Amino acid sequence: LETLYPDRIDLGLGRAPGSDGATMQAMRRNAHAGVDDFPQLLNELRSYLDDAEPQQRVKAVPGQGTHVPIWLLGSSGYSAQLAAKLGLPFAFAAQFAPGYLFEALRLYRDNFRPSEHLDKPHAMVGLPVMAAESDAMAHYLATTAQQKFLNLIRGKPTQSQPPVEQLDWSPVEQAQVSQFLGAAIIGGPETVKAELEEFQARTGADELMINSDFYNHADRLRSYEIVAEVAR
Repeated sequence: LETLYPDRIDLGLGRAPGSDGATMQAMRRNAHAGVDDFPQLLNELRSYLDDAEPQQRVKAVPGQGTHVPIWLLGSSGYSAQLAAKLGLPFAFAAQFAPGYLFEALRLYRDNFRPSEHLDKPHAMVGLPVMAAESDAMAHYLATTAQQKFLNLIRGKPTQSQPPVEQLDWSPVEQAQVSQFLGAAIIGGPETVKAELEEFQARTGADELMINSDFYNHADRLRSYEIVAEVAR
């Protein structure tokens, strides 16, 4: 979100270990604290972006008075319900944890309270999209992302690996990788167009955040170009 929307701040909850928003990590007084104090930290952060109070001793420079919109990003129901309670926009990280997607969206929409920021729910969904000139090429290039999750499962995270014709994995490992990439859209232009439209219809997402994880930068750019072309 910070890459695509530099005028927004995204705060993460319920993500993989060590992946919470850097801003909230910097504010956390106790490195071993859980999520119980997250609402208080969120209020503190919002105070640094709002207009300064007369007796406010700590001020954010830059930041104070900018009123930068805050999103809550998560992969579970906690941040969905907190975003709903505070009337904030919510983003779900289906790019690596799609299993709780629909339940989180339901919790967010069912419990949403209008606020000075939003009068109705506004949800974004992140999802992997591997687009190429054909379905076969897209599935070949997608083995880079599959290898990344496979290595994570095996306890040896690595940098992106070149695509391969065939992966050496067990049925259990294949199923586990498929869980991580359960929301992935992989294919040529026609496949990507049809599946994006279906995904948006099923989720009712107001925005989609696309992640194209390829080994070669040119393939990544071409994937985004295809998505832009079919989305017109």
